[in-house]
Amino acid sequence: MGGVITGFAIIASVIGTGYLLGRRGSLGENGREVLTKLAFHVATPALLFVTLAQADLTLVFSPSLLVTALSTLAVAAIFVTLGVLRGWGVGRTTIGALCSSYVNAGNLGIPIAVYVLGDASLVAPVLLLQQLTITPVALTVLDLAAPAAQRRTVWQRVTTPFRNPVVAGSLSGVAVAASGWSVPVTLLEPATLIGNMAVPAVLLAFGISLRGSALPGRGPERWPVLASVALKSVVHPLIAWVIAAGVFRLDATEQLNVVVTAALPAAQNLFTYASRYATGVRLARESILLSTILAVPTLTVIAALLG
Repeated sequence: MGGVITGFAIIASVIGTGYLLGRRGSLGENGREVLTKLAFHVATPALLFVTLAQADLTLVFSPSLLVTALSTLAVAAIFVTLGVLRGWGVGRTTIGALCSSYVNAGNLGIPIAVYVLGDASLVAPVLLLQQLTITPVALTVLDLAAPAAQRRTVWQRVTTPFRNPVVAGSLSGVAVAASGWSVPVTLLEPATLIGNMAVPAVLLAFGISLRGSALPGRGPERWPVLASVALKSVVHPLIAWVIAAGVFRLDATEQLNVVVTAALPAAQNLFTYASRYATGVRLARESILLSTILAVPTLTVIAALLG
């Protein structure tokens, strides 16, 4: 489990740096907003383009990924049902559903795949699933739920997914991968350089947001936060195991792979999405923080039971 601890320690140190920057006011009053906009409009689209342009799209089709897709859909549907029944609103329910099901496959998924599962490529299909389907759908919902969307024409609403920078970056990368075109180094390197800013910017912005914030799991967002964390940390891996073992009859190794993937905490970039659309910001921040803390004991128990 050394790799798991190392991965969490790296993320915690960058978040801690952001927290200190926020306390000192080093980036000014709008530091978090600038970092969030940088990540959403520039760095993350570049990172997704580079990642997906070099991806093997054949990895999308596998029984293990189908288990991941079904368990993700099931957990998201549970939170959406709760959101509808409790009247949490479209934006907040969408962010909560993402926090319940969208895993940190990049920052934590890769080191955990290497040190726990023994193969970094195992998280590649999950990254593709999240970037090709979940992200475009969720961001389109957030776009259309925004107050400004009510003034848009039908054509503007239809083309909403293609005007979102994160979705555009993902689709551009997929188009390159599908075409088999090898991007020239003179074009790929600048995109790679810019994309390398995405993760640090997201983590620093997340750390800055913790300054002056109340203890997680309290206040008006208490129940959405607790629901999303319970779904992410307990229900998601449990559903993945039931589907893998009971429905698809996957072997022990494949069961471990999908359950560990499902137990990964909510991804930090969800905080960027919440900040960008000014909805469910506290929900995203607290859900990510708590699910990340709980991921260590959860992954340890899973490795002991299924490993």
